Amino acid sequence: MQSVNIIVGTQIWVEDSSLAWIDGRVSKIDGQQVHVDTTDGRQVVANLSKIYPKDEDAPAGGVDDMTKLSYLHEPGVLQNLKTRYQLNEIYTYTGSILIAINPFQKLPHIYDVHMMEQYKGAPLGELSPHVFAIADVAFRAMLNEGKSNSILVSGESGAGKTETTKMLMRYLAYLGGRKGTEGRTVEQQVLESNPVLEAFGNAKTVRNNNSSRFGKFVEIQFDKNAKISGAAIRTYLLERSRVCQVSDPERNYHCFYLLCAAPQEEIKKYKLGDPKSFHYLNQSSCYELVGVSDAHDYLATRRAMDVVGISDTHQEAIFRVVAAILHLGNIAFAKGKEIDSSVLKDDKSKFHLQTTAELLMCDSAALEDALLKRVMVTPEEVIKRSLDPENAAVSRDGLAKTIYCRLFDWLVDKINSSIGQDPNSKSLIGVLDIYGFESFKNNSFEQFCINYTNEKLQQHFNQHVFKMEQEEYTKEEIDWSYIEFVDNQDVLDLIEKKPGGVVALLDEACMFPKSTHETFAQKLYQTFKSHKRFVKPKLSRTDFAIAHYAGEVLYQSDQFLDKNKDYVVPEHQDLLNSSRCSFVAGLFPPLPEETNKSSKSSKFSSIGSRFKLQLQQLMETLNSTEPHYIRCVKPNNLLKPSIFENVNILQQLRCGGVLEAIRISCAGYPTRKTFFEFLNRFGLLAPEVLEGSYDEKVACKVILEKMGLAGSQIGKTKVFLRAGQMADLDSRRAQKLNNSAKTIQRKARTHIARKYFIALQEAAVSLQSACRAWIAFKLFEHMQRVSASLKIQKKLRGRMAWKSYKNLQYAVITVQTGMRAMAARNNFTFKNQNKAATMIQAHWHGHKAFSYYKKLIRATIVTQCRWRGRVARRELRKLKMASRETGALKEAKDKLEKMVEELTWRVQLEKRLRTDLEEAKGQEIAKLQNALQASQSKVEETNALLINEREAAKKAIEEASSIVKETPVPVEDTEKIDSLTAEVENLKVQLQSERQRGDDSESKCAEALKSSEEKDLKLEETEKRVQQLQESLTRLEEKMANIESENKVLRQQALAMAQSTKLQSVRSRSIIQRTESTKSTISTLDLHSSSLNARDGHEVEGRPQKSLNEKQQEYQDLLIRCVAQHLGFSKGRPVAACIIYKCLRQWRSFEVERTSIFDRIIQTIGQAIETQDNNDILAYWLSNASTLLLLLQRTLKASGAAGMAPQHRRSTSATLFGRMTQSFRGTPQGVNLSLIDGDSPGGVDTLRQVEAKYPALLFKQQLTAYVEKIYGMIRDNLKKEISPMLGSCIQAPRISRASLIKGTARTLANAAAQEILIAHWQGIVKSLANFLDMLKANHVPPFLVRKVFTQVFSFINVQLFNSLLLRRECCSFSNGEYVKAGLAELEHWCYKATDEYAGSAWEELKHIRQAIGFLVIHQKPKKTFDEISHDLCPVLSVQQLYRISTMYWDDKYGTHSLSPEVISNMRIIMTEDSNNAVSSSFLLDDDSSIPFSVDDLSKPMEQIDISDIEPPPLIRENSGFSFLLPRAD
Repeated sequence: MQSVNIIVGTQIWVEDSSLAWIDGRVSKIDGQQVHVDTTDGRQVVANLSKIYPKDEDAPAGGVDDMTKLSYLHEPGVLQNLKTRYQLNEIYTYTGSILIAINPFQKLPHIYDVHMMEQYKGAPLGELSPHVFAIADVAFRAMLNEGKSNSILVSGESGAGKTETTKMLMRYLAYLGGRKGTEGRTVEQQVLESNPVLEAFGNAKTVRNNNSSRFGKFVEIQFDKNAKISGAAIRTYLLERSRVCQVSDPERNYHCFYLLCAAPQEEIKKYKLGDPKSFHYLNQSSCYELVGVSDAHDYLATRRAMDVVGISDTHQEAIFRVVAAILHLGNIAFAKGKEIDSSVLKDDKSKFHLQTTAELLMCDSAALEDALLKRVMVTPEEVIKRSLDPENAAVSRDGLAKTIYCRLFDWLVDKINSSIGQDPNSKSLIGVLDIYGFESFKNNSFEQFCINYTNEKLQQHFNQHVFKMEQEEYTKEEIDWSYIEFVDNQDVLDLIEKKPGGVVALLDEACMFPKSTHETFAQKLYQTFKSHKRFVKPKLSRTDFAIAHYAGEVLYQSDQFLDKNKDYVVPEHQDLLNSSRCSFVAGLFPPLPEETNKSSKSSKFSSIGSRFKLQLQQLMETLNSTEPHYIRCVKPNNLLKPSIFENVNILQQLRCGGVLEAIRISCAGYPTRKTFFEFLNRFGLLAPEVLEGSYDEKVACKVILEKMGLAGSQIGKTKVFLRAGQMADLDSRRAQKLNNSAKTIQRKARTHIARKYFIALQEAAVSLQSACRAWIAFKLFEHMQRVSASLKIQKKLRGRMAWKSYKNLQYAVITVQTGMRAMAARNNFTFKNQNKAATMIQAHWHGHKAFSYYKKLIRATIVTQCRWRGRVARRELRKLKMASRETGALKEAKDKLEKMVEELTWRVQLEKRLRTDLEEAKGQEIAKLQNALQASQSKVEETNALLINEREAAKKAIEEASSIVKETPVPVEDTEKIDSLTAEVENLKVQLQSERQRGDDSESKCAEALKSSEEKDLKLEETEKRVQQLQESLTRLEEKMANIESENKVLRQQALAMAQSTKLQSVRSRSIIQRTESTKSTISTLDLHSSSLNARDGHEVEGRPQKSLNEKQQEYQDLLIRCVAQHLGFSKGRPVAACIIYKCLRQWRSFEVERTSIFDRIIQTIGQAIETQDNNDILAYWLSNASTLLLLLQRTLKASGAAGMAPQHRRSTSATLFGRMTQSFRGTPQGVNLSLIDGDSPGGVDTLRQVEAKYPALLFKQQLTAYVEKIYGMIRDNLKKEISPMLGSCIQAPRISRASLIKGTARTLANAAAQEILIAHWQGIVKSLANFLDMLKANHVPPFLVRKVFTQVFSFINVQLFNSLLLRRECCSFSNGEYVKAGLAELEHWCYKATDEYAGSAWEELKHIRQAIGFLVIHQKPKKTFDEISHDLCPVLSVQQLYRISTMYWDDKYGTHSLSPEVISNMRIIMTEDSNNAVSSSFLLDDDSSIPFSVDDLSKPMEQIDISDIEPPPLIRENSGFSFLLPRAD
């Protein structure tokens, strides 16, 4: 290390045996010896070259990227990791390398979907360090550059490699979309393959309860659309020996314990029991894991097997093989009768042998021979040799290991084939979960291979780090020379070089039958005696040591030869190949012919060579990809949270190559500061650069030149300092600050003394002033009293004079009032008498006229009823005659169809006549009103009205018939009264007779109806028989319903025709007899209508017939074309919605069983908004759809509901044909057309409810869905518009902070900075204002506007708050002021928008408001936890408060965050709530639901009056839409 400027008082790091490094302060310097006072109270002496400076200005919460450390050395790195780990920040960057420290506790809140959404697409380093960030960078690099990427996860056992790999897979599956494979997605199978591989490849070790005992490289393949299209899993070096040998307190592979904890039927089937009863499991005293249920994991493994595509048959075979291995291990051997022979030890061994044979489905005798004997093949003969008990046990264990390895390989192959690989994939992301560097007390062949792998990966890592350093220097355009670093190629040559490497020598030794581990070790000693990386132990003849990059490891070569041999005993091969179980036989396929003919008992295959080849292929794959590194670290060996062991972690950092990467950085420029950070820290060393208008780069250059730092360089954005230069600058800065402190103290004392003098002087002057004021006050008080006495006298005299005047005035007014009141009373009495007489006369005349009118109308109604009853009976008799025969139905149907065809042409005429009739009725009603007023006010005009009535009657008689003769009507009043009296008497007599005949008719009608009902029942039975012969029951029921509806329509039409033709004479007679203009008008209208019907009927007969359905279709087409246009608004009401509603009401579409109009309206709305990014169009349709929905909500009710209006209780047709026919024929009695058309002055309150059929109710549901959809589109469009600006709103622009550094000299720059500060917030406010104006222009209901802005403000709150929690640079004091100013802009906008449109939007920002409030408060260390959690930030959770308080840093005043006691209390509370996943999450979730229902929408909306809506020009001239025209009251 280069020498640094260390002076007395400097904070430094010194080595410590227990803590690795401890901080202290230099108390004395004696040459190269430094005396240090450590923080634990000790005094130590260290060499000057062995100490490191400590950064006193380091943030209290550490830095998220260790390249930002001012001093990049071992103690600085260790302290930064420890600080962050104590704050539950387990991830830290070192450049592009991620260091992950195992928390040994669940932290679900940092791995949920919300966190994935935050890191999606975020640049590396923008958010807090995370494993998702590394995965996202790899994915984006693959997507943008088209190059494959790899992620290398390394660390020792228990460091969390497997869990980190799972998180990587989850995130890549989240990014990679969904692509199904046989009903299961690729990513789901990849993720679910983890439990399967863990069950068969993981085991408990001393350091980890779920240690991977194999290496795994997962290739995730992507198609051209960046969707996961395939995957492949490669495994390396499964630990074979663990199947048979387990050390205490470790466990065997998980699958054995899972099977022993399976359901009882499984245990009985496999003849299993307690794990303690099996030799392969009871070598260790550990059988269960704390907090882990093997029974639950067994079921989870079976489910995972289902997902990855392993069938139930194969699953059963797999666990049968696992059970066979357990039973195989319990087979014990004893010495046989012959020499070097062995037999089964006891009956228990025989039982396990038999069970093993049954499970493997092979012959038990053949299995016994395979375990106890060997076949030697010689050219002369075949010799069968027995094995002694020891070799038999070795044979048994070898068979168990071989079976298990073959089973594991089959699982990997099956998973790969089930997942499937994409041959067309152009890019992939590989995730390498490899074992870390291992160095135990006893190290065998497995540790040798593991460390060999890590040496290869370390070389790859060093090359990558050095490459990144060079890229950084090149990017910053600084001069650099080639930096040497220790290469481990010599170690790799020692291990893998041919022909003299360790692996090659091991293979050579394995090929000689007489070689032993002693001869192998001696060969190593001879070959590498001069190699600097090879060490021969002094006290051992078989051990050897290799100096790896992470330290020296001593290997025991005892089992190297056996573990390197990978061969299958021929007897075992033949036995299992002939198994009756196809699965077991498939694990041991037949060997090639040359192998069978070999004279040797087995063919040797080197595991080391095969592993070396796999490793070379892996390195080739990694070299073809862009690497990303994750170094996992285990904080302690106790596997407990919140324990940080410095020495242990430092060793892991060395083994993981992290310190090597730091050493590479230190060889170049270890300290790199941006211009802003450099000026902020060292600008005080050259004050002139801050006061002048220097550029940042020039200012930094001036400071470096002034300080005389040789070797430092200035890049494009950063200052690069050599090792030791940062400490030199800090030393000079400390001296500068010391001198400045003394100057400040001197000035402060002077200021205090001067302040005391001025205060004393001000006190004397104040005392003098008070005395003089008291004297002046006394004089002024005397003058006030004299003036007051004069004013009292004046006021008293004036009061007496005023009182006398008021008494006189009151007396005069009283006299005048009495006189005037007497005159007014006399006049009022006269007027009252005159008015009473007039009212009595008026009421008497009105009573007489009204009584006569009521009698006459009752007589008329009775006459009409009797006549209609008579006609109905005739028609009933005809229908009875037609229905007596069974075949009459078809004939009646044909007849009715002809009648329908004949009557359809009448509809057009009646439709036109309806408009004329309504106009005529309006005119006649006006005449009626005038006549009534005239008869009541002037009796003299009665003669003239009678003459007019007589003339009108004559005209009606001439038009109708010549049956009735004209009767002269005298003009005199007396004659009129007499004639009317006689007429009334006659009418009474006729009424009585008509009532009697009506009663008779009703009784006959009831009998006829009863017989008709019986015949109807018979008819229904006949119809059911006919329906059985049809294709579908449903279609025939609909057809019969249509026939019945048409019959009802024709019957009603026949009745109407009979009434209009046969009652003409009666109506003519009543015309002559009526005396009031009301009766005359009605009779004339009836006659005119009937005559028009007869006349127009002949006219239409000659016209070409056109079906009603076609006409109806034309009207619908015209309506759809009309509403598809932008019709605008009328007095704030959407025209399109009102037109649609009025048409649907007029056509009675809500009451039909089938119609297409609703679907066409919905389709029109859908087409209008389908591809619309135009918010104005969306707002227009939101206004129309919500208004139409409101009208439907207040009009429709479910069929059968209570409270049905009387006018809807008549029997009506169930089809649209019948509805349209009735609506065109005329309005039934009792129906007010003004209510139907919305013409009532009451507006929407008078809208009648109708019984809605299924299509109408379905239309209402679809319309509701479209209102919600359009609302969501508008809301999401606004979110998209403001979302890019939110990223700039959470962090102040750089210019604002620079202006804080440069002081007040540049006021113009500060003004410009303030404009830039507020620009992004003003952009958001402008977007909100434009959106509000657009919604107002389209008259969107204020309720929906409030909901839109409430959800948008909630979105702003979520985005800003989550960004604040994920980006430490945002949690600063000055940034809090910046965001607070921006929030004030939003508050001002809410105030201007008013509560009508903004509603509670401002309240949605409560999280970010309280978080910002915390950032900008002063004296945080003095705040208690209750003050923070209850008063300042009551909405924020403990997790959120903890994260903000630990990430906070004051870049303006240098103050600290909350006190350590408060932080500790928060950590305790979080630990207690750690099991609650909801409470642990500190990120907010954006609510994208629809925050209202139809009822919520209809309640606050105002009533809508649609009576005066003008129809658009397209349909205004069409007679079929005349009902849309506004009508005069």
